[in-house]
Amino acid sequence: MGESLPVVAGSSLAGTAVEWYDFFLYGTAATLVFNDVFFPSFDPLVGTMLAFATYAVGFIARPLGAAVLGHLGDVKGRRSTLIASLMLMGVSTFLIALLPSYASIGVAAPIILIVLRLVQGFALGGEWGGAVLLVSEHGGAERRAFWSAWPNLGPPLGNLMAAGVLAVLGHVMSEDSFNSYGWRIAFALSALLVIIGLVLRLFVHETPLYKEAQEASESAHGERRAPLKEAVTGHWRLILLAAATRFGENAGFYIFALFVITYVSNKKMLHLDKSIALNAVMIGMVVAIVAIPAIAILADRIGRKPIYITASVATIVWAFVFFFLLDTKNTAAIYIAVAGGLLIFAAYSAVIGAFFSELFPTEIRYSAVSLAYNLASVVAGSVAPLLAVALYKWFGTGYAIATYLALMGVISLIATLNTKETMSVDMATIGATDEEASDLVDTIA
Repeated sequence: MGESLPVVAGSSLAGTAVEWYDFFLYGTAATLVFNDVFFPSFDPLVGTMLAFATYAVGFIARPLGAAVLGHLGDVKGRRSTLIASLMLMGVSTFLIALLPSYASIGVAAPIILIVLRLVQGFALGGEWGGAVLLVSEHGGAERRAFWSAWPNLGPPLGNLMAAGVLAVLGHVMSEDSFNSYGWRIAFALSALLVIIGLVLRLFVHETPLYKEAQEASESAHGERRAPLKEAVTGHWRLILLAAATRFGENAGFYIFALFVITYVSNKKMLHLDKSIALNAVMIGMVVAIVAIPAIAILADRIGRKPIYITASVATIVWAFVFFFLLDTKNTAAIYIAVAGGLLIFAAYSAVIGAFFSELFPTEIRYSAVSLAYNLASVVAGSVAPLLAVALYKWFGTGYAIATYLALMGVISLIATLNTKETMSVDMATIGATDEEASDLVDTIA
């Protein structure tokens, strides 16, 4: 018996939110705690950069996770692969909660932290693509953007939970207690969230589109093909182009939602109370959660490309407005800056699930979508907080960071202008090679 799209979307969102809670919890902790716990002997800015470097390490593993888990998702199925990725993320995050500090075991502490971060990144590399396909391959084209946008609520919802838990712990504990053991409680909570996510995912069946493609492939070839190889050799142009469309969204998200905490609270930057930044991020996440499904409804009416173009242009402009508002040191202005940035992120997120799914054939879709998504995360997202700190250290102004972010928006805009509208594509009949799918790509000068 078939499943309703709300059930499928809810299950996909639940698992995605848990994984992003774990992933962003690390990022928030790297901003607030890890520089003291694992890198205590460095200058505050250098310690923060080292903490962000361990954060970036998780992104390095994401393409590997995308390749391995994406391949498994195309061979073994979307559902089983998503369950595996969720378990990997949950175990690694729980172990971080138990990790001794630098003061206790010395250099072994940051080394183990890096290993666990690599596991987190590997798991996340296979999460988003599968979560999106679980929804997009269940429904029809009429409301595909709307339903495919639900897994994209995972990042803001997961980040909201991470920031909220840390904010509550920071409020009820002294700073010494929070830095000593309070942050570990938030990591330990992931075990409970993983159990909830697993239970919900166990209720969802494999996607009908995948089952049909698997049966057709086995009938035609007698055995499963090599989807990862086919994705890379047959669709490399589309994978790179899709990845480039994410640069503004991905870099922007990590500046608006993560680096802003450092910028506002670091003693060598604005040196304001960290609660201002955490509250701003939580407000911005609520804005994103409300805006994503609303904008997705619009995407099903006017198409994916107009919204993507608008978001890219907005990224270029808001990059400078963002730092202008932050530099006022006015609490309301900071809230507006972050909310505006995450509204732009919401516009990208409302479209990306459907857009990426509509680019590739079913047989290699998990591999191709995961690679495109995570390549952008490595190139644009992983270095964004680290580069932002470095740019401020070099130039002493947030406008240097704004220039970098605007450049990411320009790349997204150019890439988007070189794609064609995909909203009318039949996902069951997309061409099997890059050449056969070339109608989805405009001529690139």
